[in-house]
Amino acid sequence: MKRKIENDCRTAVLSMTGAKEVEINMTARVRGQQKVDLGDNCFKHVIAVSSGKGGVGKSTVSVALASALAADGAKVGLLDADIYGPNVPRMLGIDELPPMQEGQKPDPAEINGMKVLSIGFLVSEGQPLIWRGPMLHNAIQQFLTDFNWGELDYLIIDMPPGTGDVQLSVAQTLPIGGAVIVTTPQQVAVDDASRAISMFHKLDVPVLGIVENMAFLPMPDGEKLFLFGEAGGENLARRAGVLLLGRIPIDPGLGKGGDIGSPIFSEDKAEATRDALRDMARKTAAAMSTVAHAARTG
Repeated sequence: MKRKIENDCRTAVLSMTGAKEVEINMTARVRGQQKVDLGDNCFKHVIAVSSGKGGVGKSTVSVALASALAADGAKVGLLDADIYGPNVPRMLGIDELPPMQEGQKPDPAEINGMKVLSIGFLVSEGQPLIWRGPMLHNAIQQFLTDFNWGELDYLIIDMPPGTGDVQLSVAQTLPIGGAVIVTTPQQVAVDDASRAISMFHKLDVPVLGIVENMAFLPMPDGEKLFLFGEAGGENLARRAGVLLLGRIPIDPGLGKGGDIGSPIFSEDKAEATRDALRDMARKTAAAMSTVAHAARTG
């Protein structure tokens, strides 16, 4: 939020005083900040990105959120916790971990200023993982404790779709600061997203808000074509009493980029898409900051 606060203050001072230039010096003192300490790893904020069903763009939102926060200067890690369908490696164009140093914990992969870990780095391409609850739980614990994440401002966790073992394992392993729910406008997706919200409430995890993906198709004449219904995510956010963090348009470049590992904010994406994703990430960071402050002050 630093850049927004600085810009807002500059605009206000210029308009109120008539000054030609404004120099702003920003400092901060944080009291009682809550961190998640797991041995050598420390996460200031843990954000779970989840959905009620597959195919709504949850991994796309996870990658965009992590990438945008890293681009804004935060120290970010992205954990692909979708054990059965790990898509993050393909979306980022990376397929292996860095060489392991003798006597040290293995490092996550690193790309575009963020650390990344996925089961996809550890199994052969196309190999199915037929694991039950205990094995899933052990894998999640090892991802969080046996790798050298270091100190991060944000750990973004790309959850599998639904309300199952992995969600429970993550919640049992470390305190999740907040959850982002991804849905499309379709009513079937909205119904499942509502169940995901209820799950996080039962796990005592604050829901930061809703991201409505594939919200509309922008037309050359400026009109919007609502292919999957209109305002489903917006209506869900209102009913659930949470924020609408963003409405992401349908962009062929976004889907193609995920298939070939093209950066999420590269020039082949429409400007409206890039702006919507950055705005979504900044609203998520603001919501997480608000929730964390409320937790510290009681």
